[in-house]
Amino acid sequence: MQSLLTAFCGSVVGFSLGLIGGGGSILAVPLLLYVVGVREPHVAIGTSAFAVGMNSVVNLVGHWGRGNVKWPCAAAFASAGVLGAVAGSTLGKAVNGEKLLFLFPFVMVTVGIAMLRPRAGEGDPAVRLNPAIAARLLSVGLVTGAISGFFGIGGGFLIVPGIMLGSGMPILNAIGSSLFSVGAFGLTTAANYAASGLIDWAIAVNFVIGGAVGGLAGIGLATRLGAHRRALTTIFASVIFVVAAYMLVRTGAALRS
Repeated sequence: MQSLLTAFCGSVVGFSLGLIGGGGSILAVPLLLYVVGVREPHVAIGTSAFAVGMNSVVNLVGHWGRGNVKWPCAAAFASAGVLGAVAGSTLGKAVNGEKLLFLFPFVMVTVGIAMLRPRAGEGDPAVRLNPAIAARLLSVGLVTGAISGFFGIGGGFLIVPGIMLGSGMPILNAIGSSLFSVGAFGLTTAANYAASGLIDWAIAVNFVIGGAVGGLAGIGLATRLGAHRRALTTIFASVIFVVAAYMLVRTGAALRS
């Protein structure tokens, strides 16, 4: 039963990512905690980081095949971000699990707000890496990786605007290029947690499998509901707000007891 629940939760996250293009990975930790039944917060975070990282690698291949990945910019951003993810995940492991979960809903609210903001499509599709762009990408990547590692999230909601800010590339290229960083940050965080025995590998594998299936379904539906993507994003952001409120109540009660 737990395997089926895990695959289902993974498919929910993968479906949301495929359908609306972001924000879904933020639900991985609460789903693992409150639906799958993972009891230790750090294990949920480590397992989530691995699952999100692997699913991002799968999606990266699809964007690469469509020519959406600007590899020099993506590599510059990720190289600094990996260092940040190591520092962030090391700090995250040292923080009390319940206190870390209490902070998590505030990150979820930030994700929801970021999803509701309109994204501009302008940019330079022929952008090339130069010293000025590299400096901006490295600095933004370091901070983004640290946040991603600390909370064990993919961080796509920060990475996409960060890459656009640092390089000036269009949003489609930023989304494709961001997946390299999401995968790198997630797997770096997962490796740090795995070194401390904080990943449930059976759950992680089932979550990844469910995520791959859900992602294919979400991408297929997105092509048919393109005109309604904004409404779907609004609905999904609302779900994130509700889950954040639930987590805040649960973790607040746990800290008071």
